[in-house]
Amino acid sequence: MNTSLLNKNVNDWLNEHGDYLYRFALARLRDPHQAEDAVQETMLAAIKSNSFDGASSARTWLTGILKHKIIDSQRKQFREQPLSDLIDLDASDTSMDDFFDKNGHWLDKPQTLDMPEEVLEQKQFLNILSGCIDKLPAKLATIFMMRDVQETDNETICKELEVTATNAWVMLYRARMGLRKCLEIHWITG
Repeated sequence: MNTSLLNKNVNDWLNEHGDYLYRFALARLRDPHQAEDAVQETMLAAIKSNSFDGASSARTWLTGILKHKIIDSQRKQFREQPLSDLIDLDASDTSMDDFFDKNGHWLDKPQTLDMPEEVLEQKQFLNILSGCIDKLPAKLATIFMMRDVQETDNETICKELEVTATNAWVMLYRARMGLRKCLEIHWITG
């Protein structure tokens, strides 16, 4: 393929699929700058690979490349975490002690979240949920997004984030409990 034709395809792909790719990346990375970078890296990889053969749609092919760029970005975030995040979660996190007695039973049973689908679709709920996710530590937000939003399997999560299955389970539990507490405060009683 000649360079002018390749540049035309990349420009067409960016015009046709750029917004979709950006939204896709933003939903997973939750940072506008990282999402922009991931889309740019996707386009660069598409130019370099020059392997689009038309077996699938351009959007499917570009999304596949983008998924790999997102995973790379999440790995980099996990590896380049601030020193304060490296403190042992078990030693520093006593927020779960507020929920349980010494035998592990609920002190105050959580409210049920019986919300009809219409409520879930409301922009207000989504804004509150997004705010609650943003309040989570970066590691917990990442694992929650991967498991419960992107529906990534546990084996893949452990491999990509380089954590043990037990650590992943504990982190996911803490993320869910943090979200539940935040939603109870800001959505159910707020």
